[in-house]
Amino acid sequence: MSIRVGIVTISTRSSRGERPDTSGPALAEAITGQGWQVIQTAIIPDDVAKISKILVEWADGSDLDIILTTGGTGFSPVDVTPEATQAVIHRRTPGLDEAMRSAGLSATPHAMLSRATSGIRGRTLIINLPGSPRGAAENLAVILPALPHAVQLLQEDPSAEAGHRPS
Repeated sequence: MSIRVGIVTISTRSSRGERPDTSGPALAEAITGQGWQVIQTAIIPDDVAKISKILVEWADGSDLDIILTTGGTGFSPVDVTPEATQAVIHRRTPGLDEAMRSAGLSATPHAMLSRATSGIRGRTLIINLPGSPRGAAENLAVILPALPHAVQLLQEDPSAEAGHRPS
């Protein structure tokens, strides 16, 4: 299954060219390593309106199955990615958030400080990941096995139900 992914790095300093984006490329490498396609990438500042705008444009106007964001999920006053995401999603996907935080706690107690969220807009899954390359890659690795099935379900693929156990 070829999954089409967009990656948005959310960092005011990276968007101004003051710091290189290392998280976006780390995620792109993980995605292409799965045989999936990175269709779009962007680097934008920590700004609710700009984050919301790109999420809506990409989810509604592109053929993306998944949008990954990296950055802006912590406690800092400028960390507004979860608020922007919650403003545009139609349905939450708390199991993904819980799995990432739970796995992260085995590595660091700071994982409980993540405010990352995820959800569905139309047929696109939007997932917030941490801003560090290592944190982003580790969190993605936790949920990666479930993503192909999630995309099948969102696309109403008739074969999506084949993997379910009979009730």
